[in-house]
Amino acid sequence: MSYYDVDSILTDAQKLPCTFELDVPGLGILEGNPGESIKAGTRIDLPLWLGEMLSIGARLGTSRLVTLDIPSALSERVMNAFQADPRTVDLRSLAPNYYRLSERVLELFEEEEMIDILSNTFKKRAAEIADHAHNPKGALGDGAEFLQGLDETERQLFRVAHDSAKETRIWAGEAKKR
Repeated sequence: MSYYDVDSILTDAQKLPCTFELDVPGLGILEGNPGESIKAGTRIDLPLWLGEMLSIGARLGTSRLVTLDIPSALSERVMNAFQADPRTVDLRSLAPNYYRLSERVLELFEEEEMIDILSNTFKKRAAEIADHAHNPKGALGDGAEFLQGLDETERQLFRVAHDSAKETRIWAGEAKKR
């Protein structure tokens, strides 16, 4: 990960639900109420980077300011959809950098079952992506809807698979050079 990596910056900006554990005077601007206080128990969606920093007290043994909650993109409903058929889920609508967000969130939570589900999902979707990348006619027909729902990691995978298949055909002499 680079400091200037746009996908990392966008992932850090993704909102996570956070619950404040303490009263915080003067931080009401996060709710749109400048000058007000945030009361304990208030739930606010904060950027990942901010929520992670505010929850760090729990790891240091002190009382934490906020508790992070699992985002809706990683909810039980989404996990059930992945287990049923991962190809039917539109990852882009859940989060443009879905796998990066999942990786960052799962660093904060210990959810072994979720890790297994996401690993299997990526494997199954990667096979489908490779199939569409090697068969351009399929990508234009029935697969167009699936390809529109790819997150950025999957889009990069599609580009690499498509370009390598094209270069292999050129190398084998089956296609014209650019």
